[in-house]
Amino acid sequence: MSSSSVPNMPAGEDIDNLILDLVRIKTFQDLPEGDLPWIASRMTVTSYDVGDILFREGDPVNHLLVALSGEFVARPEKGADDGRRYFIHAGMITGLLPYSRMKTAGSTARAVESGRVAFLPASLFPELQQRLPEFYARLVTIMIERARETTRDAQLLEKMAALGKLSAGLAHELNNPAAAARRAAENLKSCVEKSRDAHLRLDERALTTEQRVFLTRLERDWFKGRTTVASNSLEKADLEDEIGSWLDDRNVPQSWELAADLADAACDRATLDDLASRFDPDVLVNVVERLTASFTISRLAAEIESSTSRISELIRAVKEYSYMDQSPQQEIDVHEGIENTLIMLAGRLKSGIVVNRNYERSIPKIPAYGSELNQVWTNLLDNASDAMNGKGQIWIRTVCEFNRVLVEVRDNGPGIPENIKPRIFEPFFTTKGVGQGTGLGLDTVYRIVKKHSGEIIVESKPGDTRFQVRLPFAKSSKGETK
Repeated sequence: MSSSSVPNMPAGEDIDNLILDLVRIKTFQDLPEGDLPWIASRMTVTSYDVGDILFREGDPVNHLLVALSGEFVARPEKGADDGRRYFIHAGMITGLLPYSRMKTAGSTARAVESGRVAFLPASLFPELQQRLPEFYARLVTIMIERARETTRDAQLLEKMAALGKLSAGLAHELNNPAAAARRAAENLKSCVEKSRDAHLRLDERALTTEQRVFLTRLERDWFKGRTTVASNSLEKADLEDEIGSWLDDRNVPQSWELAADLADAACDRATLDDLASRFDPDVLVNVVERLTASFTISRLAAEIESSTSRISELIRAVKEYSYMDQSPQQEIDVHEGIENTLIMLAGRLKSGIVVNRNYERSIPKIPAYGSELNQVWTNLLDNASDAMNGKGQIWIRTVCEFNRVLVEVRDNGPGIPENIKPRIFEPFFTTKGVGQGTGLGLDTVYRIVKKHSGEIIVESKPGDTRFQVRLPFAKSSKGETK
């Protein structure tokens, strides 16, 4: 859209015909007499075939564009493509508008349908404002609406990016217990079959009543107050070797498999010696197989219970994080919101970040839009993680300050440079690379905190960055917090 790239009006292009094209567009209708001819006489028009470039990414933007016919699609062609497309169709006014801060084109526009475009130099805007105030006001209205649309699109992109991070982390967190429960369920079927076979073989033996009662009680009470596995892998390996040797000495088949299962159940040498003293050698093999199967069934059932409980906890956290099936505004516990947010971000935080909590649990509930407030904690924690490149410490502190609650999120990252600190809450300002951020995360935080009549400040130096959010306890007469 540089002036050098805009051709002169093609030969034969009549001003009257251009006026007829313009008057079909609502913005150019019902203007004072003489305005439309003045505009048309200062425009240049060019035609485009399919595939022709209307403007290139990085070109200076110094013309107002009016699409008279055809259609164009603009998208980034340099660097990362975030998937957004900007469509220019017949009747649309775009390019540089009054009060626009756009300097260069952020994308390349190509014709997807043959068309014609009229260009008006932005250098005429001051004269346009003086001579044609009504038309100039219409252009300002278009500029305001474009700014609103751009903000809405960027906010939606920010929300989708945040949702993508959360959903990826949640999928990872759900996959682990789900996979564990599935593995345990598959192994459980095999163990039940082994247990039935061992019971059948023992039923064929002439066990005394005392022996049968002993086995039943041992199976029933084994895990009561007992650690199910050795405290570490080295101890477990030593225990497996000891049990395996004991089984080999008594010619128990598949000793290596039974030893692993018995070690998982924290069975020890003393228990095995007790069994050997109570049962004849020819019966002992079946007793060990039965107890191994019984212990394993109990352990696998506990694993399934633990895994499904973790899944339920994650689902509960999602529902509470989003305040699903609950009123938008209600009395909330900030600690519950923070904890649910940490669960949602567990996949991003657990690899190399240590989270330290210092909560004042006596803090009363506050009136708030819970799901929106959780966006605040999400953005602050996510930014802290990004600042430290996923390695470091985060401290979360809550304090009751008279009629307000203070929530402080602190990290030991590199800090925020002094020259950009005043701008961090500005819309679209970001220090992240292309395609990594829209610059609306902290703007969203700021707007949500202000919506709750709160305040947010930042203190930062290398190794110590603190975001402090203060939210009031009381409600105003209009229902908003204050």
